[in-house]
Amino acid sequence: MDKKIECNSCKRRLANDSAAKFLCPKCGKYDIIRCTHCKSISAKYKCPECGFEGP
Repeated sequence: MDKKIECNSCKRRLANDSAAKFLCPKCGKYDIIRCTHCKSISAKYKCPECGFEGP
């Protein structure tokens, strides 16, 4: 079964090729996934592992 990929900011379901994916800058334990729209408007996201919030 495929893992559901969703934007951390808007929660919209994404295709693999339409997202930016990186580890949390603070804890490095959680993958932050953002759609191109949320990335372009600098929408906030929050790491569910450590609570870090970023633009």
